Amino acid sequence: MKIMVLTLMVFVILLTSFPVPNKAADTNVEAACDPKQLQPCLAAITGGGQPSGDCCAKLKEQQPCLCGFAKNPAFAQYISSPNSRKVLTACGIPYPSC
Repeated sequence: MKIMVLTLMVFVILLTSFPVPNKAADTNVEAACDPKQLQPCLAAITGGGQPSGDCCAKLKEQQPCLCGFAKNPAFAQYISSPNSRKVLTACGIPYPSC
């Protein structure tokens, strides 16, 4: 339990510490790439539970940004985790191929 709390704290600190590119590299559509928007998904990604509706909605909004998040060392471990893949699948979002 302490490890999960520590992991959550580290993730939130990292989320607020590193800037993320504001444009999606693969599209002409500008997206407001903000990893803080994915906080509703934190419990599902770190704990392996089912994502909430709010989590899925935020993932869909931030979908063009996932490659940018995956390339950022602060977030890469969360995007590439098995739980992250499960959350994306549960929300009907394809895993990004960057």
